[in-house]
Amino acid sequence: MHIKGLLHVNINCNNFERSRKFYELLGFEVLAPVPPEGMDAVARAVGFDHYRVRGALMKHPSRIIIDLLEWEEPRGLAVSRQALNDVGIARIALITEDLDADIQTLRQHGVELVSEQSAEARGPSGSPVRFICFRDPDGNTLELVQM
Repeated sequence: MHIKGLLHVNINCNNFERSRKFYELLGFEVLAPVPPEGMDAVARAVGFDHYRVRGALMKHPSRIIIDLLEWEEPRGLAVSRQALNDVGIARIALITEDLDADIQTLRQHGVELVSEQSAEARGPSGSPVRFICFRDPDGNTLELVQM
């Protein structure tokens, strides 16, 4: 294998405009719209004969890229992601320089926090790490970490 890095994280949503605004709150900006239709080899590469989506690649100043998609056809199932111990990708952790200010911003915008207060743990080097988990409009869990 010759993997050099992570290109993007795909996040499916129920309502593209609502989720786009949420991720803009986190500092992401639309980098490029996703083509609305996929057919032929492109559709087959993701397991369909044809599809329609609303979406965009969104980039954060820290260089993180997400592929935010609302599947219009075929419509995806809404999956409850309530437990962080469920099988699959459980959360996406983002590094912050000011956890307290970011928590205040999330609260001001009515974002669902998994717990009311941040927690502190020890990082690999023994230094303190503070974090809090929160959910996007579709229940996907994100985490802010201050090291």
